[in-house]
Amino acid sequence: MSGICGWTNNADPLEAHALLRVMQQGLCSNTFTHQGTAFINGGAGVGACSPHGNASAFETNGLLVAIEGHPYWHSDTLSRLANTQSPASALATAYQRHGIKALEEIHGPFALAIIDLEKHQTLLAIDRLGIRPLCYAHTNSHLADHLVFGSTTDSVIAHPAVTSAIDPQAIFNYLFCHMVPSPGSIYSGVRKLLPGQYILFRENRITEAFYWTLEYSEDQQESMDGLSSHFKELLSNAIQRTLSAQKTGAFLSGGTDSSTVTGMLTEVRGEPAQTYSMGFQADGFDEIEYARITAKHFGSHAHEYYVTPQDVVNAIPLIAQTYDEPFGNASAVPTYYCAKLAHQDGVRVMLAGDGGDEIFGGNARYSKQKVFELYSRIPGTLRQSIIEPLASVFPEIGPFQKIQSYIRQAQVPLPDRLESYNFLHRSPLTDVFDTEFIKHLNTEDPIEQMREVYQRTHAHSHINRMMYLDLKQTLADNDLRKVNRMCMLAGVDVRYPLLDEDIVKFAARIPPDMHVKGVRLRYFFKEALRDFLPPQTLTKAKHGFGLPFGIWMNTHAPLRELAYDSLQSFAQRGYLKRTYLDQLIEQHRAGHASYYGVMIWVIMMLEQWLQHHDK
Repeated sequence: MSGICGWTNNADPLEAHALLRVMQQGLCSNTFTHQGTAFINGGAGVGACSPHGNASAFETNGLLVAIEGHPYWHSDTLSRLANTQSPASALATAYQRHGIKALEEIHGPFALAIIDLEKHQTLLAIDRLGIRPLCYAHTNSHLADHLVFGSTTDSVIAHPAVTSAIDPQAIFNYLFCHMVPSPGSIYSGVRKLLPGQYILFRENRITEAFYWTLEYSEDQQESMDGLSSHFKELLSNAIQRTLSAQKTGAFLSGGTDSSTVTGMLTEVRGEPAQTYSMGFQADGFDEIEYARITAKHFGSHAHEYYVTPQDVVNAIPLIAQTYDEPFGNASAVPTYYCAKLAHQDGVRVMLAGDGGDEIFGGNARYSKQKVFELYSRIPGTLRQSIIEPLASVFPEIGPFQKIQSYIRQAQVPLPDRLESYNFLHRSPLTDVFDTEFIKHLNTEDPIEQMREVYQRTHAHSHINRMMYLDLKQTLADNDLRKVNRMCMLAGVDVRYPLLDEDIVKFAARIPPDMHVKGVRLRYFFKEALRDFLPPQTLTKAKHGFGLPFGIWMNTHAPLRELAYDSLQSFAQRGYLKRTYLDQLIEQHRAGHASYYGVMIWVIMMLEQWLQHHDK
């Protein structure tokens, strides 16, 4: 992947160049050639690496600067510098003029580092949506304090001052969230920046702050026609910003987001888009027919591939090697094969539709939680003295069971209620985890992280608060990691038009009741594009990019063997009780293949990651 890396206060500048080379190897895949630059000065160093040429480093007047991604500036002077010299040169100029407020001048996806040798300070930051990652570690020795940074954890732990010890809390958090949520990482002492966050390292101390947060305007009164017209203009502008001189294609699942990106790409370029879609020979998982509807509607050049169970077996070790942390989202597999198909077709830039659900109210939990929130509007006296005592009298069968379940869930506040069906809530944790392992963990940590983001949101509506939480939890921590890494593995660059800052800010000023109207998801989005998207796309049920892993485990012996062998190996590590793992397999065999297959996949990928990273 494209990335940056570096450090401050290196104790042995004579070995600096060799160290930078090692750290850069932790950034870029060895599969594809890459362009790299590096600068060393005064015991500090920065490096940039990219197979696509979108990372640069620069040195001037006591500044060491590195940046990667697809940044842009509204300033004509800075834009000209970026285009004629390099984005790193433009960043250095912005910092010289504005200091830390230079972060307000830069837009788009980016990760950056500025080492100011004269002021003895280092600035690290990532973009507002967390599209580009950045990790860091603050270490100290008898010689000096170090700030080590890199776009991957692999790059950071390549520095000899940083420990590569696995953090037990990260193992628990991974099993709870199916990824390691930021700001933590799989390694003790290595942290990840949050969307819109920066850190300043000065006098051996780190200051963390947010230079940007999304502001919601919940009482805007604008006409649907006016909003729709503006929205289409913003979509067109966003597509234009993502265009490249290289051959460009688009992921097409057939949902509203990928269909919108496909249609806008066709409209902006004035020629049929190259689209890439995945299918599965499994009932309830294959949606390629919707992709075909969109391709026909916009006249796209459609490319399709059907993922097989053996493809999954082949992809598992590749995925485990490629991610710098354990990653349990199974849709990484079709994402990889889709990007690989595009690369084989000569495509070097892919447009993805990620982000639409999280900024336009498209996730099913938004309408579901809206129903639960109605319960809180009933006067407390009535709830506590009549409804709840009366409900508890009836047996938990038929409609009474549903009523009691509704009341129990409604009594749990947001955002905790979002995790009501988490796998780790199905059994007492003492039945799941090894007694010694869990003794030293904060089992509330994943929920506490959710609460912090939910409460930090500049919004009153629970719909907006959930969408803001998902910008971090569902997008930055999960979906963007999935697509970024799998595209890197396939050798293509990926861009996200729906996460254009102007679109995100526009969506935040739409009243929440226009995003989720009653229980109708994405009301504004669909109404605004009713005359643009195919009717079938607008009315289809939400599906996603799921993988029939649990079903295929039952029918494909090599996949089943790989999964069972992985769980057996994981049982030796002392994290989970063997009885829980055996029970999980039995429940999968008993006829709940898709459901229990999810947790089997998550544990299998953790074990595979540990094996392929020699842990």
